[in-house]
Amino acid sequence: VQLVESGGGLVQPGGSLRLSCVASGFTLSRYGVNWFRQAPGREREWVSGIISGEHAIYGDSVKGRFTISRDKAENTVYLQMNSLKSEDTALYFCNAIDVRLGANYWGQGTQVTVSS
Repeated sequence: VQLVESGGGLVQPGGSLRLSCVASGFTLSRYGVNWFRQAPGREREWVSGIISGEHAIYGDSVKGRFTISRDKAENTVYLQMNSLKSEDTALYFCNAIDVRLGANYWGQGTQVTVSS
């Protein structure tokens, strides 16, 4: 069972990135999936989630700029990030959870740096 994030990098303010969260060993579409981020010296912050079906929810700081989506065939959840700001700089983590199963999986994270 594994979650692997990718797609991070260095981008200028106003730019875009698409993060991927790929699952292996389990079917990601059966789980609620969340993205979190953590900047140096700050607490981990919830960013976005996709729960039963395709219902997507977003934190206030990213609403209107980020979009979460699933690709069931690829067993992947994406986070499209547009209009990036310096305050979006953080290590981004993917989390998959199924409360009924007591399952809670985390990836290693992918670094996003927004800087000119």
